[in-house]
Order: sequence, then C-alpha cells, then structure tokens
Amino acid sequence: MDKNKKKKNLTPEVQFRLSLDNCSKTKDLSTAISLYESALSTIRFSNNHFNSFLYICSNAVSDPSTKNPAIEFGFRIFDHMVSSNVTPNEATVTAVARLAAATDDGDKAFELAKGVGNCGKLRTYGPALFCYCKMGEADKAYQVEDHMRSIGLQLEEAELVGLLKASVVKEREEKVYQYLHKLRMSVRSVSASAAEIIQSWFGGEMAAKLGLSDWDMGQVKEAILQNGGGWHGRGWLGKGKWIVQRSQIAPDGRCLTCQERLVCVDIDKAETERFAEAVASLAMEREVHSNFKEFQDWLEKHSEYDAVVDAANVGLYQQNFAEGGFSIAQLVTVVKELHSRSNKWPLVVLHKKRLRALLENAYYRELLEEWINEKVLYGTPFGSNDDWYWLYAAVKRKCLLVTNDEMRDHIFELLGSSFFAIWKERHQVKYTFVKGEPKLLMPPTYSVVIQESENGSWHVPLAGEVAEESSRSWLCMSRHDKQHTSVEAAEVSELVCSDQIEDSCHSDSFASQNGLNTCSGLAGKRKERSPSPSHSSLQS
Repeated sequence: MDKNKKKKNLTPEVQFRLSLDNCSKTKDLSTAISLYESALSTIRFSNNHFNSFLYICSNAVSDPSTKNPAIEFGFRIFDHMVSSNVTPNEATVTAVARLAAATDDGDKAFELAKGVGNCGKLRTYGPALFCYCKMGEADKAYQVEDHMRSIGLQLEEAELVGLLKASVVKEREEKVYQYLHKLRMSVRSVSASAAEIIQSWFGGEMAAKLGLSDWDMGQVKEAILQNGGGWHGRGWLGKGKWIVQRSQIAPDGRCLTCQERLVCVDIDKAETERFAEAVASLAMEREVHSNFKEFQDWLEKHSEYDAVVDAANVGLYQQNFAEGGFSIAQLVTVVKELHSRSNKWPLVVLHKKRLRALLENAYYRELLEEWINEKVLYGTPFGSNDDWYWLYAAVKRKCLLVTNDEMRDHIFELLGSSFFAIWKERHQVKYTFVKGEPKLLMPPTYSVVIQESENGSWHVPLAGEVAEESSRSWLCMSRHDKQHTSVEAAEVSELVCSDQIEDSCHSDSFASQNGLNTCSGLAGKRKERSPSPSHSSLQS
C-alpha cells in the first residue's frame, strides 16, 4: 500500500493530529489558524491540541509580522480551552503567560504563573519577570524573584542578567551589588550581554559616587576568610571613578592590568562544615557505625595534615588489575614528594585487606609499620568503603586530596551538593608519573569566577572558547584612587593568603605551586605535627 492510500485510510482525528504536529514543528501560524477553523465542528480538542496551538502562538509573538494575530488567536484558544472545561497545565500557563507578556501585561503573566503553584518552572515565571524588567518596573521584578525563590526555583544567568539590567537602569545600587554576587554564585563566566551591562554600571556616574572612603580592613579580611576567598560581600569599597578595562590573567593569578592577584575560591566555612557532616552521616548509614565513629575520633586527635592520599588510587595507577597489581613504590614516591613540599607527612588512607597483604612483603614491612605507628597511615576496617574515609578526612581537615578519582560514582551522587565541584577544584590534587617520579597536578592558581577583592576591585571572566585560561578575557574594574588601600590592602592580602593556606593546610611550597608567592615566609609560622617518620625510612 502506497503512502497516499495509507493517508486516505487515516481517521479525521489522526489526520488532524499529524497536521497540527507539522504546524508545531514548522511554527506555521497561518496554517494552524486554518486548521483550527476547519476542525471546530469535527474534532473534540484535548489538552494536547490546545497546548500545541498555544505553543505555536507563543513562538509567533517574537516576529513583528505575526505578533498581533498570534496574540489574538492565542487568547481565543485559551478561552475555548477554559469554556470546554479542559484543565490547563504548566505548559498551557507558560504559553499564555508569554502572550500576556507580549502585550506588556506583566501583572497578568505573573498571576497566571502563580496559579500553577509549586508546579511552576523557570519558564513559567520568565515572561512576567522579563516583562517587568523591560518595562522598568524593577520592584515588581524583585517580587517575582522572591516568589520564585520561595517555591525553590533557582534563577539562572538569563533571569539574573535581566534583574541586574533593571537595577542598573533604575540606579538601585544595593540591588546591583546583590545581583553581581548572585551572578557570581550561578555562573563561571558571563555572557557578552551581561558584560555590557556590568561595564555600563561601573562606567557610570552613580557607581563613581558610591562606596566607603574608610572601612575596617580586619572585618573585610575576616569576611573573605569566612566566604572561602574571592569575595567579602560588605558593599562597595573606595571612592572615585572606576577604571573599566579588558584584561587577562597571568598563570600565577595576577591581573595584567591592575596587578591584583586572584584566588582559587573555596566553599565557605559553614558549607564546609555541612559538607563534612553530610559525608559522615551517609558514611555511618552505609558503614558499620562504630567503625566510622572510631575514625572520626581518631582524626580529631591527629589533625595536623597538609594532605590526604587515596592510597588505593595511587597504588593501582596503571597497574595490571587482572593480576591484582599494587605498586607500593608509587605510593611511597607520592608520600615522599608531599613531605618534600611541606616538611609534613600526609594522611595515607588504605583498606586493611590490602594493607595486610602489603605487610607480608618484608621489604616494605618496616616502613608500613612505622607509618602506622606515627599516624601517617590509617587502615580502614574490613568490609568498609575507604572512599568515605579519605573524603571525610580531606573535607573535615580542609586539606588537599591526592587522587585521580573523578568522584562521580554512586557514593558521591548521594551527596548531591551543588558546591562539590567547587570544593574539588580547590582541594583535589591529580597526579601522573614520569619515569617513575610523581608529577602532582596542583589545584588551579585562581578560579574562573567573578571575584571581589579586599580593596574593592572587581574582576569578571567573559565566556568564550579559549585554548588556555591565560588567554581568556576578563573585565577589570578598579578605582582611580587607591591611596587608602595601597599599603593596608597589601598587608591584608598577605595575611589573608597566609590564613587561607593555614585553613587549607597549604605550606609555603604548596603556596608557591599555587602562585601564592606573596605569602612567602608567613606559612612557616604554623605548627608542625611531630614526631614524624625519618626521611631515611621512606627511602628504604
């Protein structure tokens, strides 16, 4: 049977559905209107039929040539849907809200969106939000945002940029400051449209008038430490006109325009504690409760670590799994390399089952026993998953984690933490071996994210494909007059770097690997854990 015969044998309902689907696919408004008119007396319209028509209309409003007929036809469809007692769903409301926004009726779009309750999505509230922003009704746009957050919706870049622009136009300086920080938390690098808005703000007269001429540097420093670095959130600092320039960041994190040094941003202290508690809670659900509690107590008594080593990951790296190969020599060289950088021993976490097999090797037995006695090596219990132990130790002690594990399997999915990626970027040390010698791939020198410095300057990364991060373009915004901060900020910068290294258990040499050479000599004031195994024992 040929296609034409098949088509003739289709019922009117199926033919109508196929024609409507084709209109929806091609976004053909005129054909859709004709199809609707011809089917009024023969087809019983369903929710899907109405939604397809509304979808076509909501897309057609973006074209000036079809905007008016699309609005008129769309509301006709919606009235027909209501009069037919067909219950609208979220897709219906989203389409009709777009029609309302196209008539500049943000109030109607907002009321429609609120009508779906907790079923609303970003797309449901977007028409009202963007309509208010376009119409310059900033306070109403803020109300939409508040409502969206109250039902658990997280705004993305498009919504935040709309709110930022409305705030800039209305010169709502406190809101501009808030939305810059909300943008910082939501995106890694900003779009061209966002960059244009940010430039217009910092280049304007209002921004030049704002800011404290005098402030407590100690409070700013403490805020930066509490926030994990890269921002203080205490408002505009400094006075005078802003210098707004395109810049690039050197591999050591230094802005090539203003010489400010950017940082690798961590999760804040409160998030770190919640993260550690979440790991511990999940571990005790899945491990023997007493075993993990014993490890927590042990860790509290032995806390002076710069790094935690996932020993199984290191020892099994590029080994023959089929033969059960484990290279203790690789593990030893990594431990030695870490010690040479900080003059402190890392915590090595290894499963007792594997440890027992390694102790049978007389060549390494003395070394392993010494590691155990000196609290360098912790053997996780039989039947346990050692991932919980090394992850918890690294989070709790705020130190580096040496592993190539991408941390994507089921136990890490259970955490469900949006800030997990940020934590990994700041703390994970990956590695490789070159001719038997370890090459540690330290965390990046700086984070590609909006940063606010202790002297009030701002740096904003711009989106775009780059061969390497040092070629990425950034917006650099700094004041003409830095007299107030020129000396004090430099001193605070060193203290902040020193405390960040201490919090993250980074030593001087770790700092130099991360481009934090402004801290030279300061990190040496930290206490060292002792006693430690002799260097010679590591060479056995």
